[in-house]
Amino acid sequence: MTELATLDAYGELIEPMTLRIQRLLPGPVDRVWAYLTESELRRQWLAAGQMDVKAGAPFTFTWRNDELSDPPGRRPDGFAAEHSMESRILDLDPGRKLTIAWNTGEVSFELEPAGDKVLLTVTHKRAPDRATLLNVSAGWHTHLDILAARIGGKPQTTSFWEVWRGLKAEYDKRLPA
Repeated sequence: MTELATLDAYGELIEPMTLRIQRLLPGPVDRVWAYLTESELRRQWLAAGQMDVKAGAPFTFTWRNDELSDPPGRRPDGFAAEHSMESRILDLDPGRKLTIAWNTGEVSFELEPAGDKVLLTVTHKRAPDRATLLNVSAGWHTHLDILAARIGGKPQTTSFWEVWRGLKAEYDKRLPA
């Protein structure tokens, strides 16, 4: 069996407060890249926000938390219907790597062709504390499952927030205290 065939859906800590999570997505790379960089496509699985795709460029991500799935499910306490976050592109290799900074750390998206598929590796560095790490672990896991469904042309039939709650509890068990 190849490494790609044995990908675990769960993220893993690769150093303290740094999560890495991978998904094997339908290709080609250009399509996956568009879902990372184009606001309307990115809004369907993560957050909207026009992005000048160049290193150093600032932009604003806007999460519309009731539009992440249909049905959206009940948001947890403390999560607004809409949330915006100032961000900045730190590093860029078009079609291969995008690294951004925001208030809960630094996130890199790396794309690697894998036959007719694309291996997407998301690394979230410098979570400020364990509570944030659990939120982003469950968040990335759920967002990436939605991305895989969207790119694969499959309907999203589960509630984002119900899945997120279950995954947060699972990551609480999996990640060291």
